[in-house]
Amino acid sequence: MNKLIDEKIMPLAVKFSTNKVLVAIRDGLSLTMILAIVGSIFMLIASLPIPGWPEYLDKIGISQYLWKGVDSTFSLVGLIASFSVAWSYAKQYQQDGVAIGIIALCSFLTVTPFIKTDTASGITLGYLGAKGMFTAIIIALVSVHIYKFFIDRDIKIKLPDSVPPAVSRSFVAIIPGIVIFTLWLSIYAVLDAFKLPNAHDLITTALGGPIGFLGGSVFGTAIIVALNSLFWFVGINGGSAVNSIMAPVWLGNLQANMEAYKANEPMQYIFTQPFMDNYVYMGGGGATLGLVIAITIIARRRKASKRTKALAPITLVPGLFNINEPAMFGLPIVLNVFLLIPFVLTPVINLFIAYFATLAGLVPYTRATATWTMPPIISGFLTTGSISASILQAILIVIDILIYIGFYAAIEKSYLKEERDK
Repeated sequence: MNKLIDEKIMPLAVKFSTNKVLVAIRDGLSLTMILAIVGSIFMLIASLPIPGWPEYLDKIGISQYLWKGVDSTFSLVGLIASFSVAWSYAKQYQQDGVAIGIIALCSFLTVTPFIKTDTASGITLGYLGAKGMFTAIIIALVSVHIYKFFIDRDIKIKLPDSVPPAVSRSFVAIIPGIVIFTLWLSIYAVLDAFKLPNAHDLITTALGGPIGFLGGSVFGTAIIVALNSLFWFVGINGGSAVNSIMAPVWLGNLQANMEAYKANEPMQYIFTQPFMDNYVYMGGGGATLGLVIAITIIARRRKASKRTKALAPITLVPGLFNINEPAMFGLPIVLNVFLLIPFVLTPVINLFIAYFATLAGLVPYTRATATWTMPPIISGFLTTGSISASILQAILIVIDILIYIGFYAAIEKSYLKEERDK
């Protein structure tokens, strides 16, 4: 088993998790979560589940400004991703991330169709948000490679050393910037001239369809969840390696739910980023909140091992805030074959229970997001506006404890045996 992990699985997992494209997407999209969280706060205030509250906000004229706050934050995640993904990708190649980020952002706007009237022109917010996420990622990655091609071959405008560095850096970006911008402008022009779907619609159909099918079905999402745990098991951050691929889909689903709720229409998407964070991964990858609570329960026994008593406080407190590195590497969970089965099985069970509970209408669809460190029970209410989501989280935690406690009890026996033999 160890030979298989060391020689086959580990090298593949490391290669996958350190892939520059995946790292760029992960780091770039993590910056957009600031907008998603801020926008969710405004939405929660505008839609508190208090009888008459939304009507009261409408009456005093505040509701429209709160929803304006939502549109000005969450609805811009695609636009910001075009910059942040390009910036992250460029930094890995030791290129000027700010310059490439600006070029990519402008290119993103270039392929985005404008709405024109006799007196003004504008852009549909939908393309600037999660709907434009795939386009933003493609533009960012391609733009970085074109920029790097020119810089590596020293094809740039050179100024004397006496010119301030900030000015010189701007001129360095001119030639590759013109080429990149012209490329995306030409793509937009061709599609527009032949009355074809715009770049957003084409890319979303080509990439979003297959990925969305995987991350939009319960069995496809179960595969993603299992892979997340398997990556963590060999010491690779599963969230970074696997979930970053699905982030554009889950964020897009969340925005669609948010817009449907705003329009008082039925929400359609069960699988969103907060659904995964607040039901499936409570405590972190592997749903380890159940494990650390199980450790704490066993540690309270009078004859508990010294190791378990030491592990309980250093794993429980971070675990309540979805930080499970102390358990991952302190217990450890990583490469611990005694915990492999519950570590893979527990979040998958959470997924199916939460999915069918949502499908049956027992809990509302998620329509807002919270910080990933928000403790369970609280996070359920914040992301759905319903106490039923918090109750579901509590039920899932109990189930997770029951799954983990039997496996940890076996580990506890080995700890006690080690202590007796010393």
